[in-house]
Amino acid sequence: MVPFGIAGVQMSVSIDGDNLDAMEHRIAAIVHRFPWVQMVVFSELSALGPMPTNAQTLPGHAEHRFCEMAARHGVWLLPGSIFETINGHLFNTASVIDPGGHVVGRYRKMFPFRPYEMGVESGNEFLVFDVPEAGRFGVSICYDMWFPETSRTLAAMGAEVILHPTMTDTIDRDVELSIARANAAINQCYFFDINGVGECGNGHSIIVGPSGYVIHKAGSGEEVMPVEIHLGRVRRDRKVGIRGLGQPLKSFRDRRVDFSVYRPGEFDHGYLDSLGPLAKLTRPDRAPAATEAPGTEVHLGVVHKGE
Repeated sequence: MVPFGIAGVQMSVSIDGDNLDAMEHRIAAIVHRFPWVQMVVFSELSALGPMPTNAQTLPGHAEHRFCEMAARHGVWLLPGSIFETINGHLFNTASVIDPGGHVVGRYRKMFPFRPYEMGVESGNEFLVFDVPEAGRFGVSICYDMWFPETSRTLAAMGAEVILHPTMTDTIDRDVELSIARANAAINQCYFFDINGVGECGNGHSIIVGPSGYVIHKAGSGEEVMPVEIHLGRVRRDRKVGIRGLGQPLKSFRDRRVDFSVYRPGEFDHGYLDSLGPLAKLTRPDRAPAATEAPGTEVHLGVVHKGE
């Protein structure tokens, strides 16, 4: 099996600026220094930032620039995502572009980070694509990975690598690193979780192999992460098991249980409904409850024991 080179780019992203020139500079530098790299992946909303006012229709100016970059440097390109408008609706959309500069697919984020990403619509179509003489790749974005069904579906569609741009600047990044490892292990695939830094991310991108081993974990600064993957490893692990042990995809395929929780009207959602609306916390919500033990401190929704 021929190895395949992928470079993740953990780049400083401006919240309200045009980062296209900086992205093109990174691609040129990668191709010059690491000519074996065949694909480049950026973080979520890296091109135009997270301001909905920068949304574009697709195809549009930003995507056209991406196509030019991919063709000029002869690489597969996943340039993070941008906000896309369709008939007045806003989506968080990632374009996949081949080395000829052609868009082979667009993926719209299925799980916007609500309630903090209100106003963004949910996509409803999965995206997998084939790289000739390499293998099958799938795409998800940021909060999607908190819902294991997304990665499981991509794996069931044959994805051997999941490319996952994210924009995380919050205190739960350490939790996401565990989720990324879990997604790779339970689906026996490579998982590229690429974050930004600066105004739009706190870094700590992670690249995980199909047995759950961490190939690389970035720090909190700008970083280029070129790695060589071997998709024969995925096929071997799926055949004989993770580290020669569990074979979760086969067990999922052969399951006898029917998950009725996914069928509206057939499962009692009473408990889930009791959790209340999907809404941001307000100041009264953050006040310590009367039942909390003395000496506790509430901070950003996390309870810390007092000294």
